Amino acid sequence: MKVFVTGGTGFVGSHIVAALVAAGHDVRLLVRRPDQVPITFAPHGISPTDLVVGDVRDADLVAHGIGGCDAVVHAAAIFSLRPRDARVIGDTNVVATRVVLGAAVAAGADPVVHVSSTAALVRRDGSGPDLPIGDLTDTYARSKLDSELVARQHQDAGVPVVSIYPGGVHGPLDPYLSEQNNRLKWVARGLFPIWPKGGNHMVDVRDVAQLVVACIEPGRGPRRYVVPGSHVNGRDTFGAVAAAVGRRRPHVDLPERLAILLTRPMEPLDRVTSKRWHYPADAEGIATIACDTRFDDSPARDEFGLEPRPFDDTIRDTVAWLVDAGHLPERLRPQTPQHTE
Repeated sequence: MKVFVTGGTGFVGSHIVAALVAAGHDVRLLVRRPDQVPITFAPHGISPTDLVVGDVRDADLVAHGIGGCDAVVHAAAIFSLRPRDARVIGDTNVVATRVVLGAAVAAGADPVVHVSSTAALVRRDGSGPDLPIGDLTDTYARSKLDSELVARQHQDAGVPVVSIYPGGVHGPLDPYLSEQNNRLKWVARGLFPIWPKGGNHMVDVRDVAQLVVACIEPGRGPRRYVVPGSHVNGRDTFGAVAAAVGRRRPHVDLPERLAILLTRPMEPLDRVTSKRWHYPADAEGIATIACDTRFDDSPARDEFGLEPRPFDDTIRDTVAWLVDAGHLPERLRPQTPQHTE
């Protein structure tokens, strides 16, 4: 199939593109910066050349790009938990979803895969098999929730929009060093010793890509799948990192209010530091973990036979890549073989 992909040069999007190409699909990318394409895809061993250059919020450009394509994957979104990014998140994520899904539906694309997030489903009262909308009101979560409402409007009309919900995403080959992998870097260095009480649904980026590829099948109608993963807490996270780096990484689990209180001094610093430098103590991330929401990922497991990589393997592979990419020193390289299949 010919697949139009937004957000393809990002972390999740690049793995999706590589998996689509490996599965034999033709891919057309919407990109803002064509110079980023070889940087992102060289590590994957591919060189996409079918590019549409411009802004994902440009309705005419998006409609033109979708022309001649059979399916659409909308993976473009700004993922940041930093208060300094609140305005651009609010101005981008929902508008982009409305534009891309609207153009894809108008063009008759089937399927239209919307890469959503469990952030749109996090609820303090817990989730369920029907995946009710979440109740967080922080900037990023709200943008994903509102974007998901756009997708569900199409689904309620019977349109073949497929919502995919990754949780927190780890994995190798991360061109921009995403929020989760940045936090993992600090934990691996032993410089992030606190964690909120609670847990989060964590996934491997390669498993996200495999689920998207599995959904590229026409005639199945609207569907929703949580990406298979692991519900992990602080002990799981620090234990996996300690096993990977071969060093103790003790930590303290804190109640939500105390953890958020400790992040407050970081907020003024975050406003003046480099965009590339970020100490990942974020109130929104704390709130998400504190909700301790568990999600039903059995539909993707049962329907497609997708079993997630073990969490420890994902962390080990990610730490090894962080060393390869120069984000961590060689002394922290895992000593056992990576799992890169």
